[in-house]
Amino acid sequence: MKIGRNDPCYCGSGKKFKRCCMDSTSKQHAQVMDDVESMLAMNPNLSLDELNTVLQKKMLDRNNQPNADFCGVTPTQMANWLYAPFDELQWVTINTPDDLSTSPVMRYLALILDEAMAQEGSFKATSKGNLPTKLVKQASDLLAEFPVAQFERHISISEFAGSNEDKFNALHYTRVLAEISGIIYRRSGRYHVKKSAQKQFQTLGIQAFFKPMLEATISKYNWGYLDGFEFDVDLRTFWVFMLWRIQSHKRVDRLIEEVLTAFPDLLLALPADDYFSPEENISRLIETRFLERFLQFWGFVTIDSRRYINADPVARVVNVQPLLTQTFQFSVSP
Repeated sequence: MKIGRNDPCYCGSGKKFKRCCMDSTSKQHAQVMDDVESMLAMNPNLSLDELNTVLQKKMLDRNNQPNADFCGVTPTQMANWLYAPFDELQWVTINTPDDLSTSPVMRYLALILDEAMAQEGSFKATSKGNLPTKLVKQASDLLAEFPVAQFERHISISEFAGSNEDKFNALHYTRVLAEISGIIYRRSGRYHVKKSAQKQFQTLGIQAFFKPMLEATISKYNWGYLDGFEFDVDLRTFWVFMLWRIQSHKRVDRLIEEVLTAFPDLLLALPADDYFSPEENISRLIETRFLERFLQFWGFVTIDSRRYINADPVARVVNVQPLLTQTFQFSVSP
């Protein structure tokens, strides 16, 4: 995916790219041009072709130099992580683990598919269009089998249990992903599993849907869907970089610092309010949308939901689960 001069900037500031982060790119180009001018001063007889060759080499060399602000990855690598489609990402290999039993999302999806397959491919939705109470209870009963259970809270505020789908965020998230992935659809008051998905499930099992569901999470699902933040930044653009960093050091505060160092223009999208600074708002977004409602819903990490103990802030550290390292293997140094 390439971004045009007049497209909205990837940082979420609301400005056009040419008026925002393109400025920093222009500064890099200006540095290259300064180098070229110095070379011309020393070699005034260079032809246009020779000059173009020198310029291309300069740009290529600069783009392939490790960048300290990017934690050592090059601009070329970063561009791929920011803009490449899911199946064209480089420097990271995405695998389908053999055992998905610790992933809430995949276990919930298996329940949905099993229920439909037991009834010739479909089951009745509630009058509100939600998953039936029987299935919700089955999903709630799975909680003890997930690593996140160690941090579990009362069912009234739990993300991994509930009396109905409206009160069960992780299950609702899974159902939405299954729909936008094209695995299930609702028609005439019933949830149906597509014929092609039924065949895949019978042949390959739940593993068949791991990557399609993951890709939908990254490219189609609105990460702000389950929260009420008044401000918005599309963090999906930065998911590979954030995943690489949190897998490396597991520290939330360090992750926030690295994101703001690499992409300082993110702060332009978040004006200060009466309660939080832009930096604090970015931190809240990353913790809620990326760590809790992406990585933790999938079973890739666990994180203590408490932010304060006795009014003192808690240094938040994620616990990387085996499923994360089995799924994502980076070929760049941490």
